[in-house]
Amino acid sequence: MSALPNCPICNSQYTYEDGDLLICPECSHEWTAGSETEQIQEKIVKDANGNVLQDGDSVSVIKDLKVKGSSSALKMGTKVKNIRLVEGDHNIDCYIDGFGAMKLKSEFVKKI
Repeated sequence: MSALPNCPICNSQYTYEDGDLLICPECSHEWTAGSETEQIQEKIVKDANGNVLQDGDSVSVIKDLKVKGSSSALKMGTKVKNIRLVEGDHNIDCYIDGFGAMKLKSEFVKKI
């Protein structure tokens, strides 16, 4: 029996083969043999001050922002709780009381 590599995500030693795939039973990660040396990279999102943002963080808006389709603006200092990081130009998905679901750019917020 050949020695199988550990899982590149959780480093579990209990990986097994299923055809051409290697599978980790602990985190359900699947990869092909030879690709385990590839590192999984997550995009790092930083706020206006250079602090790294994560899902669930609370942020504050640093300048007045016009809201498309609304006559009012999002005022400086508005607190936003429980953000979600997403891919794209507007990389923060959130819910703001009084405005509803919104997408924000990380360059216009600071971590609280």
